Amino acid sequence: MTKQPRSSAILVTGGAGYIGSHVVLQLVEAGERVVVLDDLSTGFRDAVIGAELVVGNVGDRGLVSRLFHEHDVDTVMHFAARTIVPESVADPLRYYGNNTCATRNLLECCRDAKVKQIVFSSTAAVYGTPEGGRASEDTPTAPINPYGSSKLMSEWMLRDLAAAGGPRYVALRYFNVAGCDPEGRIGQSTKNATLLVKVACEAALGKRRHLSIFGTDYDTPDGTGVRDYIHVVDLARAHLDALKYLRNGGVSTRLNCGYGHGYSVREVLAAVGRAHGGAVPFVEEPRREGDPPSLVAVAARIRATLGWTPHHDDLDFIARTAMAWERKLD
Repeated sequence: MTKQPRSSAILVTGGAGYIGSHVVLQLVEAGERVVVLDDLSTGFRDAVIGAELVVGNVGDRGLVSRLFHEHDVDTVMHFAARTIVPESVADPLRYYGNNTCATRNLLECCRDAKVKQIVFSSTAAVYGTPEGGRASEDTPTAPINPYGSSKLMSEWMLRDLAAAGGPRYVALRYFNVAGCDPEGRIGQSTKNATLLVKVACEAALGKRRHLSIFGTDYDTPDGTGVRDYIHVVDLARAHLDALKYLRNGGVSTRLNCGYGHGYSVREVLAAVGRAHGGAVPFVEEPRREGDPPSLVAVAARIRATLGWTPHHDDLDFIARTAMAWERKLD
């Protein structure tokens, strides 16, 4: 019997983390061959379902090159990064090292291995504080914290490498990711998490004394910050849609990942309270450096370009899935 050639693999960096693990799960369910590279500094071994996990750092060129060769990798989905805005302000070099320099090393390996396409985990933080609190892909990029700057630099490297004949790419600029797998298989397990919905669930369940609202005097309807919250399952689906787009010959592009409308901190706490059946304890504190008052996606382009259709644009559903996972962690 003639041995069938092995299919090319997708390397998912940071695939043991919150967003990466949801993408890995969908890729595996779609029949893709997936290899995860994660140093487990913030990820979890048991969050990788149905894929091979290699423990290591994305900045390790020798390791990455070996993985490309051994698994015939033709696609990279790059999630590995530090993502906490206040931490980036306090320790900017860590972010430029972890996010920008490590990405540069990864891209060198991609070029040398002739990887065909890259789906990159970027962020709405590249926009900084856009006029009117809304950002389209054509909004000028003006990050106000090192986290946003580190991701924007990575986007520039992707752009320039593609122009020089390197892999085509889609950079997905996430707005605020929330919620968990509705079937309860994986979720947001990060210790000392900073994502609002996760923190609110912890406070509601008594895992934290309270949640801090940073800033109550913004020029927003209730004085608290407004963000565009996207369910992690819809966000994960956007990565698979981006992969299909690239495989079909799509040109390199940058796309916002959001629903196109925002909720305030107080509205999020109310939704988590409904999911819990009791109020979320909170304290009010001064504004936090590096936080824009409002940041909402203009999100028509991702729908038109990828045919992406969200299914969980519902704040209460986001809160219920997050709360169900948080209870499971007890």
